[in-house]
Amino acid sequence: MNTAQHTLLIKSEAKRLGFDYCGISKADFLEEEAPRLENWLNKNMQGQMSYMQNHFDKRLDPRILVPGAKSVVSMLLNYYPSQEQQDKAAPKISKYAYGEDYHFVIKEKLAQLLEFIKEQIGDVDGRAFVDSAPVMDKAWAKKSGLGWIGKHSNLINKSSGSFFFIAEIIIDLELEYDGPVKDYCGTCTRCIDACPTEAIVEPNIVDGSKCISYFTIELKESIPDSVKGKMDNWMFGCDVCQDVCPWNRFSKPHSEPHFNPNGELLHMTQKDWQEITEETFKRVFKNSAVKRTKFSGLKRNIEFLK
Repeated sequence: MNTAQHTLLIKSEAKRLGFDYCGISKADFLEEEAPRLENWLNKNMQGQMSYMQNHFDKRLDPRILVPGAKSVVSMLLNYYPSQEQQDKAAPKISKYAYGEDYHFVIKEKLAQLLEFIKEQIGDVDGRAFVDSAPVMDKAWAKKSGLGWIGKHSNLINKSSGSFFFIAEIIIDLELEYDGPVKDYCGTCTRCIDACPTEAIVEPNIVDGSKCISYFTIELKESIPDSVKGKMDNWMFGCDVCQDVCPWNRFSKPHSEPHFNPNGELLHMTQKDWQEITEETFKRVFKNSAVKRTKFSGLKRNIEFLK
């Protein structure tokens, strides 16, 4: 088989495994991202996410992360739900965390894809990544033509919006490469205008230390009083910048059973959340990304919203 056939084979299998989009780019140094990342870190926009400072070189060059790497295969998996929380007064959870923890769901698919490549093509070495290693997944998805980076710094796909998980496999196999697509944000600033904590400090640059997702998930100490009344009732994550984006009118409900929410979660009232017990937390969020905050963290967030 030649390069074109290998490329088609991998993209077809990615689709069979349930990924909505697959694009490929050459494993190379991310020249454009290097000064942006350095500047972002120098301004301490990572807040207490100290892991963002680690492995600077690996973040920018996949060939250091995976020796001999030639291709980055990027994939998108839709998580947009068909239903949302019923009680409009209840504290809110970001849509990505409605179902089972995406890390486990996607890692399983990526393992199957790597196994398939080895079976069909031969001695191919590579690694799978899903938001848990020093890989700049949005930059690679952009290079692979899967969308452009919106002013809210999320990847936007012209056909389907931005409610996607991004994953990639980095392999030592030469493939046919896709090119980037045009930026279609134009003069729109809806995400910047809508951010409750003014975390989008300029187009494409989010000050992570000001983001509601940071306060509700990453920050381990008390949420600062300076954002009291600005949390827009979010207790885990935040979807404001995506919810207001015009491109998300094209979002369609996902078809991944693992991302279907626990029915109890959708019907919990404001009172239920305020009185949540550890037993209910464990039941509702079994195998969920929300477990990352632990019961104590979620309680802290709910209390802060009062």
